[in-house]
Amino acid sequence: MSDPFKAGLALTDISPPPGIELAGYPHHPRHNLGVHDPLYAGCLVLDDGRTRLAILTLDILMYSKLYVRILREQVSARTGIPARQLMVCCSHTHSGPWASGRLDLEALERGLQPDAAYLVRLERKLVQVVEEANDNLFAARIGIGKGYCGKEQGVGGNRHDPRGIADPQVWIVGVQDLEGQWRGCLVKYALHPTFLHSDNLLVSADYPGYLRKHLAVRKPGLAFLFAQGASGNQSPRFFRSGKTFEEAQRVGTELAKEAERVLDALELHDSLPLWVGSAEIDIESRRLPTRAEAEAEVTVVREEWEALKSSGATAEQLWNAELKVLGAEDTFGYILLQEKGQRFPLRDDELPVEIQVIGIGDDRIVGIQGELFVEFGLTIQYRSPFARTFVIELANGCLPGYTATARAYAEGGYEAGTSLLTGRSGDQIVEAAVKLLYHSKA
Repeated sequence: MSDPFKAGLALTDISPPPGIELAGYPHHPRHNLGVHDPLYAGCLVLDDGRTRLAILTLDILMYSKLYVRILREQVSARTGIPARQLMVCCSHTHSGPWASGRLDLEALERGLQPDAAYLVRLERKLVQVVEEANDNLFAARIGIGKGYCGKEQGVGGNRHDPRGIADPQVWIVGVQDLEGQWRGCLVKYALHPTFLHSDNLLVSADYPGYLRKHLAVRKPGLAFLFAQGASGNQSPRFFRSGKTFEEAQRVGTELAKEAERVLDALELHDSLPLWVGSAEIDIESRRLPTRAEAEAEVTVVREEWEALKSSGATAEQLWNAELKVLGAEDTFGYILLQEKGQRFPLRDDELPVEIQVIGIGDDRIVGIQGELFVEFGLTIQYRSPFARTFVIELANGCLPGYTATARAYAEGGYEAGTSLLTGRSGDQIVEAAVKLLYHSKA
């Protein structure tokens, strides 16, 4: 007789106090004035009688690999869950606190760091929420499925071209107890939570918070977790009618309706084998241009931006032009700081890159550090030997900038300008992930 399949779930509020700087728009310093809607950390623990694992989701922008390492050690000591069998991932809300190093020039020049007192409280809460989920296991049934909700619903898509490649898949992991009560739901979706922009000074989970709110009404007692997909070039830029809480609510509600539909249609199982594996790889770093080349690029993109301001350009065109300026300025800044021998935490604390694969029956979840362009997430999914595979970014750490495509680096712009990686780095990550997926099949 097989061991009973068990699950445990827990949530905790991780909202920062007033005054702590909000992350996500580094060239627009924002010290929060209070909480509009709370940020949560949620934990799902699974146990098949032989393997126990945990998935921990955080409503914050990013969480450094440096902190993940310490957290894993503490969780393992308290729960017995092996350190590499805990996945820690972030929603990537741009209205939550900093919890990682930074690459923006202002932060590097001024030595800005995340709020130390907040990080201590956050670490304590994260350990406790995993302990709570682990200490309250119940006999469970689990299912994984997907739906679709994208640009056709006015939700979001490619942030450079509204007709560009996008990922509208809404992946769901649903957990019931044996009495048929929904106990937990993990939603993975690939879209920057940037409905709230640099003028917002209130703490918010952005659209995932409204997803949570809708499902809480429809499924009382459901613990909601949100994980971000490969969304480095996915945003609501061309699809929102405004940068407002109302728009975040509209999109969160649309996604929640699809999540609920998928949840109710899931095929549930009370006995599935679990598998966890991980590997670390080195990836290619970018060769910075000369000081003269970088300075010249800053001049060019600034002139283009200024010309657009007086040409009647759209808000989207102006924002893209400004982002190119910021990217070029960051590249120039890295060169100046490198000349001074200054340390880059997002480079020095985050490498090598961890690839993690979680297996639930014949389904696979791939966790990868940093922000990935959607092309890489979709490639991993399509090359996987498992019919149902999805990718979570910002899992177990960050990276020194975006993992963008070779084309994006050739064209330049914000993502390329702020990144210390190359177009080959994404391909290296894909190959490592696919290799680990095949290893999990053996």
